[in-house]
Amino acid sequence: MSTPGTKLRASWANGPVMIPGAFNALTAKLAEKLGFSAVYLSGGALSAGWAGLPDIGLLSVSEFAEQAAMIARATQLPLLCDADTGFGEVVNVERTVQLYEQAGAAGLHLEDQVLPKRCGHLTGKGLISPKAMAEKVRAAVDSRRDPGFVIIARTDARSVEGFDAAVLRAHLYLEAGADMIFGEAMESADEFAQFAREVPAPLLANMTEFGRGPLLDFQELADMGYKAVLYPLTPFRAAMKAAEETLITLKELGSQRSKLDQMQTRADLYELLGYANWEARDKAYFVPAPDTE
Repeated sequence: MSTPGTKLRASWANGPVMIPGAFNALTAKLAEKLGFSAVYLSGGALSAGWAGLPDIGLLSVSEFAEQAAMIARATQLPLLCDADTGFGEVVNVERTVQLYEQAGAAGLHLEDQVLPKRCGHLTGKGLISPKAMAEKVRAAVDSRRDPGFVIIARTDARSVEGFDAAVLRAHLYLEAGADMIFGEAMESADEFAQFAREVPAPLLANMTEFGRGPLLDFQELADMGYKAVLYPLTPFRAAMKAAEETLITLKELGSQRSKLDQMQTRADLYELLGYANWEARDKAYFVPAPDTE
């Protein structure tokens, strides 16, 4: 039986998969319409865009799972989710996996930071021990009900303990049962390539803007051997910049007319929402009251 997790695995088995961030359900529907094979729920985008908060572990697992469920219901694409540190210790990781599975997610990634966590491309991060993270990975693997549900282990060691430590941690997390490794904050194309050579496993690369590393082409990463590439905040950053420019224009000019050609039209929005289909079903369900005269 096909499940969200098996669909995600099939996507990267058939060739590297490009995974854009979907900061809400409608963005996920747009990614599906445009032909992407999977979407991603970023903790950074969720914290900032939904709650107006920094990405330092302030949101709860229930808030993450609620938003994941909304996105998963809106699209047929497999949804990969950020799960931060698992929202606590080993037993918390078990519950996190169960809630994400129930939400309809295809998989999640756990990171080896201590709380309060920080964005992977900022300084000041701290790490739990490799052994403690391996225990979290084992708990995640053991607690999933669907064996296809994807468990990705992320290591932030590159910018804390160095490149070699990141490689060592990656091997340990694979031994604990991780399906894929996410080496965060590599600082050059050479490091991405070397990490791929030294960690012979399915790998995920993060192409977040304004971070510590270069923005490499998707095909370049694919040629290195990466199976998945995240663009976690790309649509979100573009949308926020467009919103800022439009609000400035509205305030300064007193009208939005000059921005109309940069806006999604009502017709395009209704098409993306499937508005006509909803209206047709509503009419089909309506039964006129019998004539009593």
